Formats: sequence, C-alpha cells, structure tokens
Amino acid sequence: MPDPAAAPSSSPNPTLKPEADRPWSTRWLALPGNVRGAFWILAASILFSIMSAAVKTVGGRLDIFQIAFFRCLVGLLVILPFMVRVGPHVFKTKRPVLHVVRSLTGLMAMFCGFYAITHLPLADATAITFAKPLFMIVLAVLFLGEVVRWRRWSATIIGFLGVLIMINPGENGLDPAMAAALAGTLCVAVVVVLVKRLSATEAPLTILFTFGVVSTIASALPAALVWQTPTWTEMALMVLIGSLGASGQSCMIRGFRVGEATAVVPFEYSQLLFAGIFGYMLFGNVPTLNTLAGAVLIVASTLYIALREAKLGKQPAAKASVQAPAPVAVGEHRPPPGS
Repeated sequence: MPDPAAAPSSSPNPTLKPEADRPWSTRWLALPGNVRGAFWILAASILFSIMSAAVKTVGGRLDIFQIAFFRCLVGLLVILPFMVRVGPHVFKTKRPVLHVVRSLTGLMAMFCGFYAITHLPLADATAITFAKPLFMIVLAVLFLGEVVRWRRWSATIIGFLGVLIMINPGENGLDPAMAAALAGTLCVAVVVVLVKRLSATEAPLTILFTFGVVSTIASALPAALVWQTPTWTEMALMVLIGSLGASGQSCMIRGFRVGEATAVVPFEYSQLLFAGIFGYMLFGNVPTLNTLAGAVLIVASTLYIALREAKLGKQPAAKASVQAPAPVAVGEHRPPPGS
C-alpha cells in the first residue's frame, strides 16, 4: 500500500507559480545561455542595420564628418553615467598614448564606414565589414607573434578572394566607396589588436570613455568645417544613430558573454540579411551577383576561422566591430601543428 505521505498533494504548492505568472526576467534567465546569446546578437544586428539605414538617410545631405561627430558625442554621453557610477578610478589610465592611437584609428574606421554606407548599397557596405577577421589573421602574425597554419591561411585566402569579387576592380580601378569600406575594415582590425594590448591594464569602461572623449574632440574640427544646420528630423536621426550604436554594442557584448562563441557567431551574419532588407525597402538597393558571391565566400571563411579559433580555446576574432570596441581576445598562444 503506498505511503500516504509520499502521495502527491491535491492542493497546489504556493511557492510554485505557473510559467505564465513568472516575471519575464525569470523566464528569460531560465533560457539556455546560447539561446539568450543568439537573441542578443540578433538584437545587435537589427540595431546596427537600423543605424546604417539612418546614416545613409542623413548622409544624403549632411557630411559624414558631421554625422560621425554626433555619433561620438552621443556615445560619450551614454557612457558617462556608467563612469560616474563606477567611481573616479575608472577615469585614470596608464597608457594615454596608446589610448589616443586606438581612438584615432577607431575614428578613421568610422569615417570610412560612414562614407561607404552613404555611397554603397547597405548590403555591400555591410558584407565588406565581415572581412575584418581576415585582416586580423595577418595582423596577429605580424604584431602578436601568432603562428597560423595552413587551414586558417587557406580560409583567409578564400575570404580575400570573396573581397576581390565584391570590390570588382575593373578597368576604371577601385571604386572610392569600396576602397573606403576596405580601409575602414582594416582600421577596425587594427583597433581590435590595440584594444587587446590595452585590455591587459585598462578597464573596459576606461577604453570606451577615452575613445568617446578623443573621438569627439578630434571629429569636432572637421565637422565644423563642413557644418550644415541640421533639420529637427536630421538631428533626431543623428541622436538615434549614436543611441543605436551604443545599444547595439551593448547587445553584442552581452551576447558573446552569455553564449558560447561557436553557437552565437553565426547569428552575427544576420546583419547581412537585415541590411539587404532595409536597403531594398528604403533605398531600392538590389544586391548584385558579385555582392552575393563575395559575401558567401567572406562569411564562409570568417565563420570557419571563428570556429577554428574557438576549437583552439580562443575567443573568435569575428566578434569585434567598430560599434563594439570592448576588449576582444586575439589569441597570443601558439596553436598546435595543423591549425
């Protein structure tokens, strides 16, 4: 005969709430880390795509220097409350010169990126940015002493082949907007290497704050030289650009923090899809065959590199971006043969 004490009680347990009655935060935290990470990365991709669309819209009349100035200024204002809350020690730095170099390089990447967005279809400008890990492989070898074996070199060569297909240098030479997109991507790769060095002694908030200060000051003069009084709509869009950049950056960092790199990296490429959708709906941009073919090779090669680095116990370089200048690991240890 069953023990009555072991029989389930007919009255509900007051400490257990139905799923629908639980706070959304509790249900969100109950999800697996990889699922939450994927949602964060998708959110970041949407925010960055909307930001690019806003840049392209405002760039129809205003100069990129003026847009970049507002992007830097708003980003700085967003980060200030966090700096004040943490305390005065986060304002101190041991490497001011490297901070300035990193900030100016990041600002140059922003100038190039905004120029590319303004003059290229959104899908083209976005696809080129995913070549960043390809440049990082070369920079890691040159400046971090990393040993790269034939598998990752092969993926890098295939990725650069995709870049060549996209930029399609014909008889008239390289398109200036494509050249700017490529230069901006290279600058972002350099920024990641510099941030890697800074993160050894500097707090993430310090890196973000110094970038905000230096980039705002440095972009003020060129913005003043090309200044046009923005309309209220343009002003609202530029504030939106700064806010979306900071929010997208936060989402990207959270995504890689809670999810495994191999699980969330593929969702970063959804930005290509969103950029294509916004580009078609808002500006009538239709991706060319070269864009599609080049994007496939770039995504495939950079995804392989990210997965390969994750397998070697490193944080994938693909997660760094101009909108997320947080410390990003570029592995300094030497991988085993065959990597």
